[in-house]
Amino acid sequence: MFHSARIKLTLWYLLIIMTVSMAFSAIIYGFTDREVHRFATMQRQRIQERLESDKFFFGDRPRVMPHIMEISDEELITEVQSRTLISLGIVNGIILLVSGGLGYFLAGKTLRPIGQMLYEQNRFISDASHELKTPLTSLKSAFEVFLRDKKPKLDDAQELIQESLLDVNRLQHLSESLLSLAQFEKPHDPHIMTKVDLKKSIESTIKKVRVLAQKKKIKIISELEDLSTVADQYSLPEIWMILLDNAIKYSPENSTIMVILKKSGNYAEVHISDQGIGIAKKDSEHIFDRFYRADSARSKQKGNGFGLGLAIAKKILEHHSGSISAENNSPKGTTFIVKLPIKKV
Repeated sequence: MFHSARIKLTLWYLLIIMTVSMAFSAIIYGFTDREVHRFATMQRQRIQERLESDKFFFGDRPRVMPHIMEISDEELITEVQSRTLISLGIVNGIILLVSGGLGYFLAGKTLRPIGQMLYEQNRFISDASHELKTPLTSLKSAFEVFLRDKKPKLDDAQELIQESLLDVNRLQHLSESLLSLAQFEKPHDPHIMTKVDLKKSIESTIKKVRVLAQKKKIKIISELEDLSTVADQYSLPEIWMILLDNAIKYSPENSTIMVILKKSGNYAEVHISDQGIGIAKKDSEHIFDRFYRADSARSKQKGNGFGLGLAIAKKILEHHSGSISAENNSPKGTTFIVKLPIKKV
């Protein structure tokens, strides 16, 4: 599909370029033809004038230009015309070849973003369909098994409902994540930017996740400077929530999570470090891709998500002209580094 579209676009480029080239060639040929005829006419007039003024050579004989000279002029005009046509043909042939190569190259450059967008869209649909299919299949199977029982018990029904609610919650979480990701993938989606106290924003998120951390006896230590910037006050906490939730999820019990907020030049840097299992080198380049989950112990943790959280965090930061990166700690653990430009109202 992409190759055929590229060929078609190249042909359209060639059609436009060669139409312009042939039009210019026609203008050049017409101008050259007129100039040659004008020059030949002027030459005949000059020769005729010299003949009329030459009394020694002609005497009393009629002073008329020999017919042989008129024939030579016509032959010269015909030769100039044919040479002009050949030259224009060669030039247009060169233009055709060069334009074909350049047109094919430019068509590829033009269609590459569209092809990438279509690939991402198809991959997104495929991955989303797969993620939706898993809990739906689980729900369907559970209900079918329950309905086959001729004498269902109340306890079994309650257990089925509880298990089904887990799958429903999973579907709800997936749909919310997809909507959030789609919102931040809009190229010109307006967001209300206001002054945000980064320290308070992070502290508020830490309070929300502290209950989850306490269940695993994880201690969250924070060192936060008083920094503010202009940002979307509703989307920034989502970044801290995603990163802290991942840190808790992949950290062992009785470990520590470190949260640091500091100024670095014109940027505010947020470091969130855990003492978990880290990220393999082969996975580090893809952890911010949609639906990507590492083929390591991280992907086998209980309650593993859909691989959308870090992709959402990256999109939010791109809307704020910021960035996010990850690096492994020594001897173990991961540090996520968020950079936000410090803007004033």
